[in-house]
Amino acid sequence: MAELLAAAATLRAAAATPSARRATRANCAFFPLSSASPALARVGLRAAPSRLPQRARAVRCMAAAAASDPAQLKAAREDIRELLGTTHCHPILVRLGWHDAGTYDKNIEEWPQRGGANGSLRFDVELKHGANAGLINALKLVQPIKDKYPSISYADLFQLASATAIEEAGGPKLPMKYGRVDVTGPEQCPPEGKLPDAGPSAPADHLREVFYRMGLDDKEIVVLSGAHTLGRSRPERSGWGKPETKYTKNGPGAPGGQSWTAEWLKFDNSYFKEIKEKRDQDLLVLPTDAALFEDPTFKVYAEKYAEDQDTFFEDYAGAHAKLSNQGAKFDPPQGFSLDD
Repeated sequence: MAELLAAAATLRAAAATPSARRATRANCAFFPLSSASPALARVGLRAAPSRLPQRARAVRCMAAAAASDPAQLKAAREDIRELLGTTHCHPILVRLGWHDAGTYDKNIEEWPQRGGANGSLRFDVELKHGANAGLINALKLVQPIKDKYPSISYADLFQLASATAIEEAGGPKLPMKYGRVDVTGPEQCPPEGKLPDAGPSAPADHLREVFYRMGLDDKEIVVLSGAHTLGRSRPERSGWGKPETKYTKNGPGAPGGQSWTAEWLKFDNSYFKEIKEKRDQDLLVLPTDAALFEDPTFKVYAEKYAEDQDTFFEDYAGAHAKLSNQGAKFDPPQGFSLDD
């Protein structure tokens, strides 16, 4: 019980921390900021299993480069599902996984200099990047799960949380693998500027510049953009969106912000439908969203996904897993699945 009270106190403090409320107009990145819910202060975790000895907890910081334990990852997945059910934090957990992975540079061979999903986003120096404003709240949400299961890496936890959030929101089953190795210190964090801007002067060119660097193509740029079907943008953090709309004024979670879709906790293809039609002024359309139907090559895929949700789901599953894997270092080298 003492551990549960301590975890709840940590989350209450996180919800009030000034850094969690820091405003930035620098970069909206993959997911312009969804809110941290007041439910942060109410979230509880199941008691840690007795099979985790205190000694294992004590040495977890020294084992950052060890492979994740599959049994603990499976147990963590159940805790993430409970967390999603109580806090409705699907969008920010997706964003957490994407932003840890999205620093990958295919032109750099060495790990961890090449970026990718390596757990570096847990360090303050990277959390303070303009594109990551508000992600301190996501870290505060998953940190108690990491503490409970010390034999999993942060890199795996972030990707597990992201994938589970997609699936629990009604999205496709993702072909994820695990075993990612963590970086060990803040000096291994990538430089700022690796993630896309939401309002560049030439949106299509900017998207290609950033995503091509990650080894992704036009089809993958468009299909991954479809994850904006989840979440809201908050102008006080990102500089984009309305303070509130008819879809966000009552939450769930902290009220406010502007969403891309009316049902912004449901993963479907409505993002593409709404961007195409632009009929509802209460729904957000960023320059990088509009570019999907303005650029001739992007438009072919965007039109397809607006018409065919099954194709969107199939293509999204592969692209999400690819983003999650590229640049990561696995132990064992081939990784492992939780569903074998």
